[in-house]
Amino acid sequence: MQILIAPDSFKESLSALEVAEHIAVGVSKVFPEAVIKKVPLSDGGEGLTESLTAAMGGVLEPCQVTGPLGEKVSAVFGWTPDHTAIIEMAQASGLELVPRDKRNPMKTTTFGTGELMKAALDKGCRTIIIGIGGSATNDGGAGMAQALGARLLDSAGREISRGGGGLLDLARIDVSQLDPRLAEITVLVASDVTNPIYGPQGASYIYGPQKGADKLMVETLDRALRHWTEVICRDLGLDVADIPGAGAAGGLGAGLLAFVGGQLKPGLELVMDALNMDDILASGLDLVITGEGSINGQSLFGKVPVGLARRAKIYGVPVVAIVGSIGPGAEAVYEEGIDALLSIAPGPISLEESMQRAGELLTDAAHTALCLFKLGRQSLA
Repeated sequence: MQILIAPDSFKESLSALEVAEHIAVGVSKVFPEAVIKKVPLSDGGEGLTESLTAAMGGVLEPCQVTGPLGEKVSAVFGWTPDHTAIIEMAQASGLELVPRDKRNPMKTTTFGTGELMKAALDKGCRTIIIGIGGSATNDGGAGMAQALGARLLDSAGREISRGGGGLLDLARIDVSQLDPRLAEITVLVASDVTNPIYGPQGASYIYGPQKGADKLMVETLDRALRHWTEVICRDLGLDVADIPGAGAAGGLGAGLLAFVGGQLKPGLELVMDALNMDDILASGLDLVITGEGSINGQSLFGKVPVGLARRAKIYGVPVVAIVGSIGPGAEAVYEEGIDALLSIAPGPISLEESMQRAGELLTDAAHTALCLFKLGRQSLA
């Protein structure tokens, strides 16, 4: 019996690795002889570094970087045996690092994200995988570029100020001092956002308000990103205006395209490819168990359980999804490769209690799922 356990995290409760470990306990109660492979997954947002680093046999490297408002913050990046660095921009430039009363995308910067990338370069990386969800910023990746050596100059030849507002003063981009090591590596950008960098569906209008921008600020930030795009096109010869995903993370997607040759990819697909998921699914598995905190009709768009199930379906492997809650439209996942869907809730239970007891409830749900799976196998014997 070979079983793959490959869940996402249960947000604000358990990491993807912890979820996998609790599920494995329930599986072993029913099939103690089973060969269990645990591969924690992420769609490119929160948990990417921990999940992918663990699955690739790597370690976490701590460092100090510049936070969104210029303060020093502690961060980590993943380091794998094949010299791949795994970075979450939210570790350095994330919204959760900024108190609600201080959120201001006119001032928040991606400088610390660039410092994380520089730390990876200093360690000798060949590839950087960077997840860009959860940003506090709207600076188009300008801070990241500055941290890596680009000079962003105003009309007097001075560096512009950090933050989205500073882009309005940009007169010229000088990349003569950009870290030359960037030309020798591959940068893969995990993002499921397809927004352009500016305009009604752009970074400022769609995501600016949740980062602290009011109506006037949104308009100013959108104008700043439009100007940023025009100067990038003029000075770097790259038109990022209409590239889907350029608006991800307040325009960091565009900055990664323009300054480090980043390749924008759907988060989950990038993660599964990095883990050679097709080889795992083709290895003779009897069952795949996946899961996440909640599942509903929106889970068809880039979420771990459905994305994994679609691949498993190619190889004829049955898939069970164990989740915290089952929401409206969840029945659609049965058409995408998920064969059974279970909630960890044993009955009427509050969200708070469910989150506090998530570990034991996951083990119990996995035990139930595997009992049913065993019964099904016996009936077919």
